[in-house]
Amino acid sequence: MKILVGLGNPGDKYEHNRHNVGFMAVEAIAEHSNAGGWKRRFQGATAEADFGRERCLLLKPGTYMNESGRAVGEAIRFFKVSPADVIVFHDELDLEPGKIRVKFGGGPAGHNGLKSISAHIGNDYHRVRIGIGHPGSREAVVGYVLHDFARKDRDWLEPLLNAIARGTPHLLSGQDAKFLNEIARSSRPAPEPKKPARKEERAASSAAMTPKVPELQTAAPAASEAAQQRRAEPAFVAPSARPQAAAAETSLGAKLRAWFRR
Repeated sequence: MKILVGLGNPGDKYEHNRHNVGFMAVEAIAEHSNAGGWKRRFQGATAEADFGRERCLLLKPGTYMNESGRAVGEAIRFFKVSPADVIVFHDELDLEPGKIRVKFGGGPAGHNGLKSISAHIGNDYHRVRIGIGHPGSREAVVGYVLHDFARKDRDWLEPLLNAIARGTPHLLSGQDAKFLNEIARSSRPAPEPKKPARKEERAASSAAMTPKVPELQTAAPAASEAAQQRRAEPAFVAPSARPQAAAAETSLGAKLRAWFRR
C-alpha cells in the first residue's frame, strides 16, 4: 500500500490557489486511474486506485495546510505502512512554474504542510515538488501562494497535471527518472513550423543566386537550365508540424478550463 498525499487547503475559496496544486495533482491521478469516488476519511478526502499490483490511497487532508500531518499520520497508522511508503505532492516556490523535482527525505524548507507532516511521521518520505515560481520578495509570498493561478498558467498547468497522472506508475515503482521524462515530454513546446518565403523574397533570392554574364557572352545551356530550375523551386518548403497527442478529457481539465474562461 502506498499513500499519495496532495497538499492544499479545503474549501471553494482556495480551490484554484497556487498553494493547492498538490490537491490538483492527486485529483488528476484519481481521474486517470479511474479511482472510486472521494470519501470522507482520515480527517480528509480519500480515494483508492490500483496501479498493477500496487494498491494506493489518494489523500487530500481536510485539516488545512499547517495541520496536514494529522491526516497523514492517521492514515499510515491505520494501514501500518512506513513513512517511506508516502509520496507527497506540493507546491514549490523555488522552482520555475511547471518544473518538477522528486526528493526523498530532508527538511521542509519552510513549507508549512511539510513541517506538519514531518512533525507527525518524520522526514523519511518522498516529495514531488511542483514549481509555481517565486513572487520576488519574501513579503509577497503569502499573498502569492494564496492567490489563484493566472489565466496564462493554463498553458502549462493542465498538461503538467496530466503528465503527473500518466507518470505515476513509474513513481510508484521507484523509477524517478522515467517519471521525470514523462513530465519533460509534456512540457516540451512543439516546434513552430517555418513559414514559406514570400513571393518577393523568393524572386530576390533566385536573382541573387543567378550568376551575372557579360553582355557579349552567351550563357551555356546547362547554366541557363540550372538557373531556371532554381527560379522554379520555392526557397523553402515548410515541414509538417508533428501532431501533438490529444490529451484525454478529464473533469479536472474541464473544471480548469471553465474557471480560466471566467
